[in-house]
Amino acid sequence: MDAVELYDQTTLECSRLITQRYSTSFTMGIKTLDKKFHLPIYAIYGFVRYADEIVDTFHDQDKAELLGQFKKDTYEAIERKLSLNPVLHAFQLMVNRYQINLDLIESFLHSMEMDLDFKTYNDNRYHEYIYGSAEVVGLMCLRVFCEGDNDLYESLRQPACKLGAAFQKVNFLRDIKSDYEERGRVYFPGVDFSQFDKTAKMAIEEDIQKDFDDSLVGIEGLPDGAKLGVRVAYLYYQKLFDKIKGLPAETITQERIRIPNSKKLTLLLGTYFGTKLGIS
Repeated sequence: MDAVELYDQTTLECSRLITQRYSTSFTMGIKTLDKKFHLPIYAIYGFVRYADEIVDTFHDQDKAELLGQFKKDTYEAIERKLSLNPVLHAFQLMVNRYQINLDLIESFLHSMEMDLDFKTYNDNRYHEYIYGSAEVVGLMCLRVFCEGDNDLYESLRQPACKLGAAFQKVNFLRDIKSDYEERGRVYFPGVDFSQFDKTAKMAIEEDIQKDFDDSLVGIEGLPDGAKLGVRVAYLYYQKLFDKIKGLPAETITQERIRIPNSKKLTLLLGTYFGTKLGIS
């Protein structure tokens, strides 16, 4: 391994560490992908995780300035094919290797900018935000999974968007308390946090379930090396969603709903062996 390869590998390992520290469920899901996809997906996660941290964590800093610099550095890294920021270097490796569209990156960064500007979302902003914050991340991963097969990518694009939207909306429901109390945000259009009730919750749940249902055809169409990992993510979020659906509206405005790590592992193993035996 020469010096450049060592640098590349080290930055990718940084993204692996970031993923492991921030998301046990995402890490478990990645481990069920074909090994060739592990580092590319870690690199994508590291990039989106750190951009999200800028808008959600560093409250004593000028977030707009930090995000603007992060955006500038991202595009510079992609063009130069090098960055001394290990997260951006790992990400640009994957952008250039898999020809990830720049418009996906722009939409993602725009959604991060929206978090700085908006506390409540109308219908247009809501759909714009979900596309940029979640659907395009799924499309970045899809570029990796398709490995240059553009026809396959286009055939799976819409279901991938639906799955990303479902995941994000479940996150919104799970985090409705912290988003409102810590950041003053309410993502769901027309929803008053102080008046959140069963009717509002059920309407949101119907919309989420439709996204889940519409995404299934895409999972089945994925290459074999990616199918199991995405299916695990689907089943994990569906289980989390089912748990949320079984709770009253006032409960999710008072606490963050979680799936214990032991249950995540059981789900992972059950899905893995069920797929291998052809029973799921």
